[in-house]
Amino acid sequence: MLAHEDYVCGRALATVTFLALKLQRPLFLEGEPGTGKTEIAKAIATALGRRLIRLQCYEGLDASSAVYEWNFAAQMVAIRAAETGQSADGASLRTEVFGPDFLIERPLLQAMRAQDGGAPVLLIDEIDRTDEPFEAFLLEALSDYQVTIPELGTISAPQPPIVILTSNRTREVHDALKRRCLYHWVGYPDFTRELEILNARVPEASTQLSREIVSFVQRLRGEDLFKRPGVAETIDWAKCLLALDVLTLSPEVIADTLGAILKYQDDIAQLQGLETQKILNEARKSLEQA
Repeated sequence: MLAHEDYVCGRALATVTFLALKLQRPLFLEGEPGTGKTEIAKAIATALGRRLIRLQCYEGLDASSAVYEWNFAAQMVAIRAAETGQSADGASLRTEVFGPDFLIERPLLQAMRAQDGGAPVLLIDEIDRTDEPFEAFLLEALSDYQVTIPELGTISAPQPPIVILTSNRTREVHDALKRRCLYHWVGYPDFTRELEILNARVPEASTQLSREIVSFVQRLRGEDLFKRPGVAETIDWAKCLLALDVLTLSPEVIADTLGAILKYQDDIAQLQGLETQKILNEARKSLEQA
């Protein structure tokens, strides 16, 4: 199913994904950035024909921002209308302005709603960027698949959403949250699998160029870099090289396009000149020996 959506993965990841779907358990994916953790949620949603709801985590994210907000502007208009005698007043006004018509649903609340085609895929992306209070709230929300809005009461999901959490491990996520999930570490793929991924995502690249790209990136990850390139960067680099009509790698071409695979100036400066030639020679030598 995943391969049909051009998502190439190993048996272990495919198995834990199957179990998460079968047992209706959240799937916790941890690993380096750019290794395909977010993409698997997109692939599952597309393959199953479900809606993908994404909660992008960040520092300072709180429960209210993840669940709901009130449309204050519309509430003020309703209150002004009531004051001029154009609408209800008193207790009924409070019921009106804190009713569903003025509610702005955020990802967690959206995921608890019934959806056409079945339960949605809820992607909680980069959970490691949040803090412990939000983790505790999320633990409660995912245990019963329900959220509470003080003015409206508790809203429960008619069918549990398919939940996928990702972490780049910038900090450790609490064990209590991990225990609720099935866990899998998503590491960098080996040469064969990364070549399969590149062929699936950039099929127009020639066999020779694809092999050189993957071999070079694989060697590059062995260097002392601040941020090693992920599979996403491999794919971006291949697309850049195709846009330049490159047929084979050269030190000059690599130097001109390093910004597609490296995102820090110190890393780029480290690979200028002879170092690039050395890595390219090693990559080609490994291809000859394969």
